[in-house]
Amino acid sequence: MRVGLFVTCLVDGMFPDVGEATVRVLERLGHEVDLPLAQTCCGQMHINTGYAREALPLVRRHVEAFEGYEAVVAPSASCVGSVRHQYATLATAAGDEELAAAAIALASRTFELSEFLVGVLGVTEVGAYYPHRVTYHPTCHSLRPLRVGDAPTRLLRAVAGLELVELPAAEVCCGFGGTFALKNADTSTAMLADKMSRVLSTGAEVVTAGDSSCLMHIGGGLSRLRAGARPVHLAEILASTVTSPTAVPPAAASTPVTTTARTVR
Repeated sequence: MRVGLFVTCLVDGMFPDVGEATVRVLERLGHEVDLPLAQTCCGQMHINTGYAREALPLVRRHVEAFEGYEAVVAPSASCVGSVRHQYATLATAAGDEELAAAAIALASRTFELSEFLVGVLGVTEVGAYYPHRVTYHPTCHSLRPLRVGDAPTRLLRAVAGLELVELPAAEVCCGFGGTFALKNADTSTAMLADKMSRVLSTGAEVVTAGDSSCLMHIGGGLSRLRAGARPVHLAEILASTVTSPTAVPPAAASTPVTTTARTVR
């Protein structure tokens, strides 16, 4: 299958290893993966903060960039949720029925990584090896708008060497929510404190999720606590093998966990 990688802004700019891991997993399963260079921001941030007019050109560009692919896959439930549930509505409100129709067609073949692997390909065993104690945080967009269900945990349970431990009150938001964390910093911080406490109660070495944004938020908090648990994206765990392992990130002294920015190719 010819797959278009919807890499997302945050992965491209801050967590490129996640994009590369997504490619490795899909190629390992025999699929051809392209990275359309015409893609830019999908416009979710603009839509969510009320800038519909500014978002519309980004929506149009995204639809055009991924035209012709059998499937479009992203390591982000949040961005896929925007394509699925916001694009056509925005185009219709703007009176662009042609764009709305194209957006509906694109939405039908756009998937978050775990739902593509399990729901579309019918795969849970991807040849991964990750000998660590891991807990899984279901992000709000994966849990609610996309309803990926147990696809991520089915994939994790099939990873050789991995011990999956249940996260208490897993369904509760971590407090990031994009600009929510900026506009409501005190509430966001309190929600993060609760989430970190539950992560640490599991004794896990690694907390994983399908969205880099939530992992950035949780990982930043954990690094400031020097708590031991580290964030690793689901794609990186699935890409890890005996011969090409993904290491648990080292402890940071007192700053949020980040990666060196570079372009995914």
